[in-house]
Amino acid sequence: MLTLILQSLVDGILMGGIYGLVAIGLTLIFGVMKIINFAQGALLMLGMYISYWSFSLLGLNPYLSIPLSAISLFFIGAIIQKTILSKMLNAPEHNQLLVTLGIMLVIENLALILWSPDFRSVKLEGFIQTFNIGEVGVNVPKLIAFIAAIVLSIGLFLFLKKTMLGKAIRATSINRNGAMLSGINTNRINYIAFGLGASLAAIAGSLITPFFYTSPTVGATFILKGFVVVVLGGLGNFIGAIIGGLIIGISEALGGAFLPGSLKELMTYIIFVIVLMAKPNGLFGGKAR
Repeated sequence: MLTLILQSLVDGILMGGIYGLVAIGLTLIFGVMKIINFAQGALLMLGMYISYWSFSLLGLNPYLSIPLSAISLFFIGAIIQKTILSKMLNAPEHNQLLVTLGIMLVIENLALILWSPDFRSVKLEGFIQTFNIGEVGVNVPKLIAFIAAIVLSIGLFLFLKKTMLGKAIRATSINRNGAMLSGINTNRINYIAFGLGASLAAIAGSLITPFFYTSPTVGATFILKGFVVVVLGGLGNFIGAIIGGLIIGISEALGGAFLPGSLKELMTYIIFVIVLMAKPNGLFGGKAR
């Protein structure tokens, strides 16, 4: 029993880092544009396919394809923002949600047409898949994804705190009108922020490709968890996104160990409801950015 609990904790923490990375992309977009991006999961799926086809056609290790997927999705995200979402910034919230939902459906159906609904996977030859610490097994691809997610999260945090562009993004997030009066081009910040959010989704997709199936609908699995993590940690809060991701990852893993079948999701949403009842604004209430 102790080994089972420890194994579940390890698996949950490792997956929690990925959930946190997906949630940070959502948080960045929401913080700057005040739009909840339903298409984030579809962008993650595109990142997975870039890594999958790079591996299948070119023999490129999925980890080495991360720059390609990140750059590609940055430009795709920037184009989506400039051509579609820039016209929706002042629209009612339900209209914004429907537009991002529509973008998600378009991307998913294009993927279905181009690549079929088949599940695909990547098998890395000569790559150590697991190692043991005592009786607990550690999945190496998941560990790499977790470490990369934490490093990226810290790097993004420092970028937003220390660089001029990062400070401009934070200023736009805190007070758009004040940022405009200070000479910041908020329209430019919008597409940069959305592009960065899309890049984070793509990187998360590339990181999970070695141990998770790739299909046109895979994004739905992660976007739902991403929204739960964002709300749990507090909208607009980066630290809350990481901690919320770890909480959801651990609760999901423990639920899978002790609850039958699809009921493993139950523990995640029980924790989610309890936290929102106690703290409706999330664990960190959106205070820290």
